[in-house]
Amino acid sequence: MSLTAEFYIFILAVLAGFQVISKVPSILHTPLMSATNAIHGVILVGALILAFSVHGAFAFTIALVAVLFATANLVGGFVVTDRILGMFRSERGEDAR
Repeated sequence: MSLTAEFYIFILAVLAGFQVISKVPSILHTPLMSATNAIHGVILVGALILAFSVHGAFAFTIALVAVLFATANLVGGFVVTDRILGMFRSERGEDAR
């Protein structure tokens, strides 16, 4: 497949993903974030396996960047989920029921 075709597929995936995410009601956001955090954990494990199995400095650098991005994505997802859950806590720090 040519680079141009792959670029078009990437752009279409970005646009489709934006449309899907923008249509999600706010009440479903926290359960979806929890599920995507689990997926990001699997991606991080895959990036680590890739980093330990590559040969060559360039491939290792790319794998290391993948590990850093996967880690940032995972940590960011937990931070966002914690902030959203914090909106539902009462002033005394207890969970609202």
